[in-house]
Amino acid sequence: MIAEDTEAGVKRDRRAESPLSTGEEAPYSATSTVREAAEPEAAAAAAAAKKARHGEPAESIDGTTGEESSESDNDFEAPKAAMAAAVAERRGGGKTIGGGKRLGAAAVAVAAGSNGPSSSSSEEEESEEESDEEQQRPVAGAGRGKGGGKMFSSKMLARKALAASAAHKQQSDDDESEGSGSESESAGNGRQQQQKEEKETAAAEASQKTSQQQQQQQQQQQQQPAQQQQESQQQARPPATEKPDYVLKYSLVGHRKGVSSVKFSPDGNWLASSSADNTVKLWNAYSGKYDKTLEGHTKGLSDVTWSADSRFLATASDDKTVRIWDRESGRALKVLRGHTNYVFCVSYNPKATLLASGSFDETVRIWDARSGKCIRTLPAHSDPVTSVHFNRDGTMVVSASFDGLIRIWDITTGQCLKTIVDEKNPPVSFVKFSPNSKFILAATLDNTLRLWNYHTGKCLKVYSGHSNSTYCCFGSFSVTAGKWIVAGSEDHCIYLWNLQTREIVQKLKGHTDVVLCVDCHPLSNIIASGSLEKDKSVKIWKYEC
Repeated sequence: MIAEDTEAGVKRDRRAESPLSTGEEAPYSATSTVREAAEPEAAAAAAAAKKARHGEPAESIDGTTGEESSESDNDFEAPKAAMAAAVAERRGGGKTIGGGKRLGAAAVAVAAGSNGPSSSSSEEEESEEESDEEQQRPVAGAGRGKGGGKMFSSKMLARKALAASAAHKQQSDDDESEGSGSESESAGNGRQQQQKEEKETAAAEASQKTSQQQQQQQQQQQQQPAQQQQESQQQARPPATEKPDYVLKYSLVGHRKGVSSVKFSPDGNWLASSSADNTVKLWNAYSGKYDKTLEGHTKGLSDVTWSADSRFLATASDDKTVRIWDRESGRALKVLRGHTNYVFCVSYNPKATLLASGSFDETVRIWDARSGKCIRTLPAHSDPVTSVHFNRDGTMVVSASFDGLIRIWDITTGQCLKTIVDEKNPPVSFVKFSPNSKFILAATLDNTLRLWNYHTGKCLKVYSGHSNSTYCCFGSFSVTAGKWIVAGSEDHCIYLWNLQTREIVQKLKGHTDVVLCVDCHPLSNIIASGSLEKDKSVKIWKYEC
């Protein structure tokens, strides 16, 4: 559009160059008489111009050449020739003469060799006056050329062309401004969209960061109780690799003969000790203060056990009986008779409804603790039974004997479920289920303790270093300050082994005779021990960790 408008403007400008190009009537064509008189002369002038264009000497209007006409510059015929050429040109309807250029009246006069300055200037003044009049008042129907177009003043057309060009330029400027405005608007919209996206991205990142911080805080809050619990456990229990440091706290004296067994009550408040002096003595487990003595057996006692509720005790005696005692009153509630030889060991089941006893008559008997009646006799071994113990749920009982066998029995059916025996078959002096009832700890008279997996019958650990070849020394599990194996020894000491590494971690000295029995407190880091005739004392050891 801009190119077309520009070309049209150029055309309009070209038409404005000459009055003849506009179809306007020249000042010399005011009357038809003049036009008719000038026609022959105009034809002669056109022929002369043609010859001049082709390099031939141009003849003047009177038939002479250009050279000859130059001698008569002041001839009156020159204005006439110019007027005749202008008339002929106007009658030609503005046709082009060579090269597409339009020749005005001045060019025709030059081609004719005419100067006529005085007359041409006066004529031009008259033409300008007439043009001004035509600008002020258009002539209706007058001055129509053969082309039939209306003729207006050249100045008027030039002004219109300039106005159209200015309007076109203004339109172009408006279009450009609109384009630039739209571009700037789109650019502004793009910037706004970009800023919006940046804000949304920043908000999303902030939200994600906040959620991550909240998750970290929640994890820290969740981990804090576990860490606190772990720290408290670590404070209560030293690491397994740390060696314990038990020290002697109390020496309890009162028995008249050797101490055969010591047992803490399940609630941890009491310590019971049995002796060859036919009695059981009760002590405060924490202070070592004496409480009472249970009397009723006619011969020495070999073992004592507590019920799960810590209300009752049971004792095994060389008088071939088992007695049930009330701890609060100290009275014997039941006397269980049935064994034909010394009763060497006794144990309550976890519900305190049954009792198991082992005897030198090589049998294990199961008793109803409430009625005191024997409900089952197990022909357990071929030698005296040295130890019996119920598992955690009370469905099985394990027994040991001098015959070197360890046997596990089903309480309901009385069937032997498993028999465990070592290759060397040493006499077994003590046996006990582990706290989780998955393993069995057994002491043998070859100065050895063994930890057995009774499901597979495989020996897992062997603990040695102490002395035990004559007496039935007790062993126990300590789980309050690490996992230790504790046992008495015939060298008057108490030995502690690391359960996993089998390393001796501590050796307690203080007794003056064989340490026959030991037991570990269920809640605190306390060990109790009892010794034979030359000592006759019960000692309490504590580990302040």
